[in-house]
Amino acid sequence: MRNRLIAAAAVAAASAVVLSGCSGGDADPAADVDFGATPSGTLAAWGFENADDVGTARLDYAEQQLSDVEVELDATAFDSQKFTTRIASGDVPDVVQMDRRYVTQYAAQNLIMPLDDCFEAQGVDPDERWYESVVEDVEFDDQVWGAPQFYQPPAIILNKTVMNEAGVTADEIDTSKPDVLVAAIEKMYQESGGVPTRLGLDPVSTGQSALWILGSGGQLTDDEGVPTLDDPSNLAGMELLQRINDAQGGFAQVKSFTDAFDTFGDANQFVSNQVGAQVNAQWYPNVLSPYMDQIDIEAVPFRDSEGEPFSVSGGQAFVIPMNAKNPAAACAWVSELTSGEAWNAAGEARAATRTAEGGINTGLFTGSPQPDQEIREKWVTPSGNAGFDQVVATYYDVVEYGTSFGSSPAGQDIQNELNNAVTAALLGDKTAEEALADAQDAAMRAYENTTAAR
Repeated sequence: MRNRLIAAAAVAAASAVVLSGCSGGDADPAADVDFGATPSGTLAAWGFENADDVGTARLDYAEQQLSDVEVELDATAFDSQKFTTRIASGDVPDVVQMDRRYVTQYAAQNLIMPLDDCFEAQGVDPDERWYESVVEDVEFDDQVWGAPQFYQPPAIILNKTVMNEAGVTADEIDTSKPDVLVAAIEKMYQESGGVPTRLGLDPVSTGQSALWILGSGGQLTDDEGVPTLDDPSNLAGMELLQRINDAQGGFAQVKSFTDAFDTFGDANQFVSNQVGAQVNAQWYPNVLSPYMDQIDIEAVPFRDSEGEPFSVSGGQAFVIPMNAKNPAAACAWVSELTSGEAWNAAGEARAATRTAEGGINTGLFTGSPQPDQEIREKWVTPSGNAGFDQVVATYYDVVEYGTSFGSSPAGQDIQNELNNAVTAALLGDKTAEEALADAQDAAMRAYENTTAAR
């Protein structure tokens, strides 16, 4: 409780500091900022924790383009309480990298600047640079508040060894046909003494809860960003998850089994044949690539209730806090970091790394369609393993079907409360209706607290 009170006080103080500098609730908080000024001086940036070859290549590219800017990089993980505390204390970074689910929350609290004028000054058209769903993640009040990066779509990786043994085909792993899907899961499922030893499908029930709810026709927010977790349309996804888990011993058993997976190791769930199929984000084939000779995999898209491929567009974004000391340099820096040229430099670096390691290049999913395609054409070459190449191609196929989680001032709370609701319903602690109603109440409190200052 004490920590929550401290965090709330920090947010309130930060909001007060920012609002004191605004002329009114309807004023553009960045109206007096000259984003077109020549970028120079020191830039305080917070992001790029444990930067890999992709991050380092983009940082190097931006440095080359902005030779008069000296970047002081705090490469620690983003922390929401630390962010609001820094804002309140006046220790304001010029750029912050964060999950896109936070962006609208801080926009509603007037803690960050809208970037429309920044993008105009840099000649950036958000609708051309990024996928539509990615931009929707950071839109609020008809303005864009972040420069997105990355969009690694989910799909379903199939373990053909398990499927062939059970006589299951790829066509049966179809999330738009629950009866067919559950029957296939039951064919592949194995247990010993009531404890799972093999799952037909690991749905990643909480980690991918929004995918199941939205893909089954639900909605997490309305058009204004107000939470809608208790909408009746959300029950279909909950019920499908219930059926999938119940067919495999129940959620508690499934969760206990999957928590023990050696997900990143030599005995991972595909090598060990612990799953017949699993929902995975695009980055996971990179984990599996060293084991290409030990596994037989393919992939199918997650399908919505109408049978169409379906994806959701999570990822990160760069934001510029209110009262940033060097907003012109910040604007130029985030524009360069998310440019096609920066991503192509990253693609080349990743290709060199994969060649040196003897691994497979599965591509980069940048959040931007043009560099995605350019990197694929230039650097993603056949691996010699038809199944693995089909997996990579499937992720490229589904990326265009992305849907936003829904931009909301309560975005992170909505995700957290949805996971709580899914857990409670699947464990049988509450009915799906009760769990979603309680989640809605909590999400609405967060929404009202966040928007109270507007």
